[in-house]
Amino acid sequence: MIIGAHSIIYSRSPEADRAFLRDVLGLPSVDVGDGWLIFGLPPSEVAVHPSGENDVHEFYLMCDDVAAFVAAMEKRGRACSPVQNQGWGLLTQVTLPGGGKLGVYQPRHARPKPVSGPASASRPARRKPRARPRARRAARRRG
Repeated sequence: MIIGAHSIIYSRSPEADRAFLRDVLGLPSVDVGDGWLIFGLPPSEVAVHPSGENDVHEFYLMCDDVAAFVAAMEKRGRACSPVQNQGWGLLTQVTLPGGGKLGVYQPRHARPKPVSGPASASRPARRKPRARPRARRAARRRG
């Protein structure tokens, strides 16, 4: 039923932020027309947190080493906030060229297994290979 997730980052400078995702973070993309890029992401997860209001959503990227991420961003001239230990993970924010901030964290919580995509879900089960007629006759003679 669900084949993936589509996240949106709103930006005052979308071309610059798209270039950042493509050139700095190295995310693969497809151009769906007029330079409008859709980026591929690694496996993701979603959580539901309690709130006093609805329609409030957040987007974070995850990494396996937040200190290495911050160092890599510094080498590329991108500012990151100081790393904060949130208990559930080590969190920083990288400032995008358009001025927005993107949360990046190293998770410390358990991770769910990724959902397999539609290609594997719709792939028919492999059938047992049929015995060749000669092999079946030989088996009947032995049995």
